[in-house]
Amino acid sequence: MKFYKLLSIATVAALSVTIAGCSSSSTSSTSSNNTTEQKSADQVLGVSLSNPIKVDKEKGTITVLAQVNGKYFNQTTRHGSVEQSGSNGAKSVLTAFAKPEEFYNALVEIGAKAGENMTPANAATTHVEGTPIKMEVTWEGAPKTYDINEIITDSNGKKIDFRFGGNLQRAKDKNTGCLTCLDSCPVGIISNTTYTYGAVENTGEVKFTGNSDVLPEDGTYVATVYSIDKDKA
Repeated sequence: MKFYKLLSIATVAALSVTIAGCSSSSTSSTSSNNTTEQKSADQVLGVSLSNPIKVDKEKGTITVLAQVNGKYFNQTTRHGSVEQSGSNGAKSVLTAFAKPEEFYNALVEIGAKAGENMTPANAATTHVEGTPIKMEVTWEGAPKTYDINEIITDSNGKKIDFRFGGNLQRAKDKNTGCLTCLDSCPVGIISNTTYTYGAVENTGEVKFTGNSDVLPEDGTYVATVYSIDKDKA
């Protein structure tokens, strides 16, 4: 009788340990899930409002946080990506959160060479030069990473071809905030060599709009990823 009593006590003790273990595991799992759910909307591909630019020298990439500006799904613009505090900060398809100087320095860090061939005097007749730069865009829940030509539409059906123009001192002086321009530009850090300056606003040769069939809704945070375009370099 004493033996059965001891066995009963041991069984109860073992069950208590098992239940406690399960409870602990469940709590840990719930805590882990809560941590995942609490990820901020501005955190995309390793960048966020608190850390808006990331350079991976080994991979040769620069990641910059930006936000979709739905205004340019319907209106045309010559601005691809502009830093939000610049004078052109509200005029681009993507509102960026890294400053032109940071972007310029990051491009130099991954080995890009500035063309430095654009000036206000020659802009209307000059195509920007410099290292070819590939630009891609993605966001939380995106099915893939999109090329710039998939998310911005050229009315002529031509390809956007970014080059590292440079223009750092002019970018500082003008304080426009321009990172990526959609025609050749004497101020933007990179710009589109397909067109000379003024092709959008002066001659009306081309219209650029954000592709609402691909881009997420207005205000969505996205990661813009830049690298040297080795197919053109």
